[in-house]
Amino acid sequence: MALKLRFLAMLLFLLLASTAKANPSVFDVTSATYGAKPGSDVTKALAKAWSDACASPSASKVVVPRGTYKLKEATFRGPCKAPIEMQVRGTLQAPVNAGQFTRPDTWVGFQYIDKLTLSGGGTFDGQGALVWGQNDCHKNKNCKPMPINLRFEFITNSRVQDITSLNSKNFHMHVFGCKYTTFQHLTIIAPEESRNTDGIHIGASTGVNITHAKIRTGDDCVSIGDDSHQITVTDVTCGPGHGISIGSLGRYKEEKAVTGIIVKNCTLTNTQNGVRIKTWPDSPSSSTASDIHYENIIMVNVSNPILIDQLYCPYTRCDQKPPSKVKINNVSFKNIKGSSFTPLAVKLVCSRGLPCENVKLTDIDLTYGGDQGPLTSLCSNVKPTITGMKKALACATSSLAPLPLSKK
Repeated sequence: MALKLRFLAMLLFLLLASTAKANPSVFDVTSATYGAKPGSDVTKALAKAWSDACASPSASKVVVPRGTYKLKEATFRGPCKAPIEMQVRGTLQAPVNAGQFTRPDTWVGFQYIDKLTLSGGGTFDGQGALVWGQNDCHKNKNCKPMPINLRFEFITNSRVQDITSLNSKNFHMHVFGCKYTTFQHLTIIAPEESRNTDGIHIGASTGVNITHAKIRTGDDCVSIGDDSHQITVTDVTCGPGHGISIGSLGRYKEEKAVTGIIVKNCTLTNTQNGVRIKTWPDSPSSSTASDIHYENIIMVNVSNPILIDQLYCPYTRCDQKPPSKVKINNVSFKNIKGSSFTPLAVKLVCSRGLPCENVKLTDIDLTYGGDQGPLTSLCSNVKPTITGMKKALACATSSLAPLPLSKK
């Protein structure tokens, strides 16, 4: 009998242990331990809950329940001892005044974490309307930094899902030094007139996947910077905004290559650009952008639907300068359909110093219904392979004298 009881006790112990592993420890910011309440400042409570959860030897979850909370700023830093989730079910509100931030370029940051999950269906409200007019980074290269809603630095094997970023003062999400991380089922919103409110910007990262996102901003829906590799962007709806962009590249010294970019099954509506690669003239050093593929893209009333722009120069004092030193190679545009807002629907303007190579245009079907002239296309310093396209989009190639610099 004693042996049987001992066996049953052992079974119960193992069952409880396995349940503890399956159910992560929960750190609720509104619990008596942390004391946060809707309508109040949650900064200290959230920092303490994160610290305790990160130190947990088993999987943990930080919970922000439904309700609206003030959050001055926060940096959630690892490494943590086990997988960790932050589940934001309510709304976190940033300070209205950008001058209140200790780290002027960041509102909420996540750093050096493996196996992070950010989820919950909640909203990060950057309350950026007051400062958008002060943001002159679109014309001033020495502009004052504004806080980014969500900054992810050196995050690995992680997921960001089912959250909303609203009215950021600057970029909504900035992804740097991250590996094998997925961003899915996101909603990113800012008005069309909001400046520099890129949806998701990626740099120096590998294996980042953006999928099933709705992005409406005043700048690029997705932008991909240097040293980015194996990036996929799928099932994204973009607009308004400036489109889905690689770059700008070639602005700084010793920029690293961009390789392995796939943009697929996306819809762009009323955007200033469609799918775009942009590089600066007069690059301080050489770099490359290669193995870039766009497929199954729908354009609805989009300006510049297909664009390679190696004369990108948004500042008013830019003069005609030496050609870009970014080499663009192995790029394909396939099955891109819909309507262009501009008669120039395909524009491939490559560097006269390093012409683009291995560019393919396949099954492009774009229409133009405006009164600014016939549908047309333009190529410079590139000889694309063209199949399955109407003559107007077949990109008559010329060597071209230097074109005016682009300022969008």
